Amino acid sequence: MSAPASRAREEFRFRRLAKPEEFRAVEEVERLAFGLKTDHPTSPSLQRALQDHGGLVLGAFSDIYLAGFAVGFLGWDGTTLYHLSHLTAVRPEYQNHRVGFRLKAFQRDEVMRQGLGEIRWAFDPLSSRNAALTVRKLGASISGYKVHYFGQIDSEADGGTETDRLTVRWTLADPRVEQRLGGKRPTREDDLARYRGSAAIVETEVGETGLRVPTAVAEPSADRVHLEIPFDVGLVRAHESAGLRTWRHAVRDAFRAALDLDYVVDDFAVITTDHERRSFYLLSRRPPAAAPPKP
Repeated sequence: MSAPASRAREEFRFRRLAKPEEFRAVEEVERLAFGLKTDHPTSPSLQRALQDHGGLVLGAFSDIYLAGFAVGFLGWDGTTLYHLSHLTAVRPEYQNHRVGFRLKAFQRDEVMRQGLGEIRWAFDPLSSRNAALTVRKLGASISGYKVHYFGQIDSEADGGTETDRLTVRWTLADPRVEQRLGGKRPTREDDLARYRGSAAIVETEVGETGLRVPTAVAEPSADRVHLEIPFDVGLVRAHESAGLRTWRHAVRDAFRAALDLDYVVDDFAVITTDHERRSFYLLSRRPPAAAPPKP
């Protein structure tokens, strides 16, 4: 069911989906949010199965209209039982109303009620919006980098390029998570100081279209580094399509080198420099493990 634009600023309600028409509405939101062309969205029958057997299909509603959803299921890595958040999507007209943030907070509450302590998922490392939500606002940790994780996907969101993904672990009771959810985050001045006190591992310059493109990737060596991504990957896709592949490979090389050298992503920030807004992952070198005491 389509949502009228006039409802975009109404209050939202969050709950588990229950009715067949609500599960069908997920298909519509998924198509709109990801620009699906030929790929099939998550079917209502699968959603029902997940909802009734340990998974969660959650919705954000404005009146009777589904503004966004989160679909996930139980995961097991041989050691830990966790919730795998497979898809979270928000209808485009609601994407500037904190619906995604509130959906994840609601998902956290529901998962904790199930007795689980961790949610995992993956997102496109070039997406500034997803990085800001995941790292900055939710306080989740980056656990790895997957190259072309889903193979070819016929959607506008990936634009026919490789589907690289950062993997995420969200430790739900972590004090840092509590702080970030409560709005305790670094100030703009803190971000700027951190940016200026770190070294670039992806060098960029403004191209002919006025958008930045990578020019070089450096192996990290300083204790603190920053890794730039497009401020708006949609603009790159639309106006600098050749640069999208350049961004993809530069960010891939930089992340893989940094993670191999035991750097951790400890924040994400949008920095304004010379009246230009730019997006950066902020990384630091993990301190070496303390040597065991001598006998």
